[in-house]
Amino acid sequence: MEEFSVLIGGIAGDGINEAGQTAARLMTRQGYRIFMYYDYPSLIRGGHNFSIVRASSERIGACRDEVDLLIALNKDTLDRHASRLKEDSIIIYDADKVKDKVPGERSCAIPVTEILKEEQALPVMKNSCILGAFCRSTGIGWPVMEEVLRKHIPKRTELNLKVARRGYDAASEFCRIDKLAGSPEPIASGNQAISLGLIRAGLEAYVAYPMTPSSSILDSMAHWAEEFGLKVLHPESEIAVILMAEGFAYAGRRSAVGTSGGGFCLMTEALSLAGMAEIPLVIVMVQRTGPSTGLPTYTAQGDLNFVINAGQGEFPRLVVAPGDAEDAYLWSAAALNLAWRYQVPAFILSDKIVSESQYSLPSDLVAKAEPPAAPLLWDGQGIYHRYRHSGNGVSPLAYPPQRGQVIKVDSYGHDAAGITTEEAQITREMSEKRRLKALSLAAELQGYETVALFGKEEGKTCLLFWGSNKGVCKEVAERRGLRAVQMLVLWPFPEKRMREVLQGVERLIAVECNCTGQMAALCRQHGINADDLILKYDGRPFSPKDLELELERRGA
Repeated sequence: MEEFSVLIGGIAGDGINEAGQTAARLMTRQGYRIFMYYDYPSLIRGGHNFSIVRASSERIGACRDEVDLLIALNKDTLDRHASRLKEDSIIIYDADKVKDKVPGERSCAIPVTEILKEEQALPVMKNSCILGAFCRSTGIGWPVMEEVLRKHIPKRTELNLKVARRGYDAASEFCRIDKLAGSPEPIASGNQAISLGLIRAGLEAYVAYPMTPSSSILDSMAHWAEEFGLKVLHPESEIAVILMAEGFAYAGRRSAVGTSGGGFCLMTEALSLAGMAEIPLVIVMVQRTGPSTGLPTYTAQGDLNFVINAGQGEFPRLVVAPGDAEDAYLWSAAALNLAWRYQVPAFILSDKIVSESQYSLPSDLVAKAEPPAAPLLWDGQGIYHRYRHSGNGVSPLAYPPQRGQVIKVDSYGHDAAGITTEEAQITREMSEKRRLKALSLAAELQGYETVALFGKEEGKTCLLFWGSNKGVCKEVAERRGLRAVQMLVLWPFPEKRMREVLQGVERLIAVECNCTGQMAALCRQHGINADDLILKYDGRPFSPKDLELELERRGA
């Protein structure tokens, strides 16, 4: 079997996300590559939650609309996802919640509530029961299930195993997900990958106020804080978050913050402080559907213009947009190093799909990320001037305390020593110094893969995309013989590299999850014009079928 998709649905509180991750781990043990999308409303209890886990022999980053197996913990799941079923799809359902028998030879009723009652098990253990049935239905042996549960369920393990075995024994085998030749790979969400990438590059402090879809970064950092010697703080507001992180940076500690659009709105004044005071800082900005509160648990790519233009005045910044967990790991490390090398704010512009989805990661990925790179440090000679002029606009750093020295940063117009001034000549020189840093940063980025090329490299029709559309655009381009170009760095705009990878393209189609084509507009400002836009702005990701139907409608 080359590919298999399973959907697990129920209500908030049923543990649907964890159930999806367990299904992903089971298929990972069989050698498959995984992508898992988790859909949930902004509710603590109730509503409809579902996870789709797609397993493939190839690396993937998008889910199909159709599913091979549907696991329904309530009738609502059957009703909502009936259109996803194929003639040979398997249905496993909780017979105590779905009272009417589901017709078909490939359906399997499991008395979950009855089993839990008999075993005196907690309601949340229904997932173990139903996933035991999933293993039996797909020919995954009991030892694989036992290994996964023992590794990932440290509490009440034996009772979970007992419940899972009851579900396993109550099911029938309908197909076989046989073990592939490839070795299992680790699975991680984009937010976990961002966390690990920052830690790889020497992160010392993470400060955040929880805001979906960035909140799990705070959870990951807190989980790993002791192991990696991190300071992890949850202040009272987003304003306090960014100011505290800038205080860490002033004291010589590599820091990062995490937020989403509404939280970042509150951070913009302090962002300008970082620009004027030349304080290095990483801001993880995970997009969700806006404006305002919008759809807090759904995706969008609507904040590109905001992030590139946020803050008053002119100052350099870096904006990178990972397309999956692998990109997130590599570019988070690079962003932290570049922020400190050039003493600028650096943005990791993610979205709900990248940040909260689960991906298989190459086993050799760790070694590919940048280790900590030392910034330019003061040599200790003479009188320290924080904003001393240099050939590339970057001034040597010193951290307090330094005997006999004043280490002054200033949000006002200032001279090389950090002393406030409104003198015209100095104001002009400092503006030019910041502009020189921007040019130096752009020059160094030419040594990075700021733009990636996929699909048919000589294709005349090209899909241009950013962020989480990587998976779907790459897959569709490979299937249809199209060129596919991913913008990984959005600012400074990688104009030279863009023109190289687009050479020979006759029709350029921009694919974005917003309703105005913000990436396409950014490209147009630099003389690169998209011939067509394919836009999705309902909070949900593109599926391969969505994109292919739009391409067919446009004759591409």
